[in-house]
Amino acid sequence: MAAFNPVRLLLDTHAVTWALEGGRRLSPVARTAIEDTGNEILVSAVSAWEIAIKEAMGRLEAPDDLLTANERAGFIRRPLGFEEANHLVHLPRHHSDPFDRMLVAQALHDGIPIVTCDEQIALYQVQIVW
Repeated sequence: MAAFNPVRLLLDTHAVTWALEGGRRLSPVARTAIEDTGNEILVSAVSAWEIAIKEAMGRLEAPDDLLTANERAGFIRRPLGFEEANHLVHLPRHHSDPFDRMLVAQALHDGIPIVTCDEQIALYQVQIVW
């Protein structure tokens, strides 16, 4: 019998915050994928930084302890490394948001889909779950 290989998904920052607040703003497909305990749901350090920066600017509300909230949700932390910079440098300028460009670079590096409703991210050669 073949071993089950879970689907690995990288959450865009809005998908992280929406999932942590109960998932009502997620599409049914995105919510089902995130809630599927057979899937590995990755949250990038990029999203942690984006959330912290936007929260400090008063532009976003997030859990007081983002690390604990992500762990309780069963999300896996995905660090950002030097390898992704190679992908980032060669990305077309479809998107001006540096956080989203870094998430695209990570997804391309890992060969995994991104859970996002951002239509600009869909312009990259990365699979979208929404």
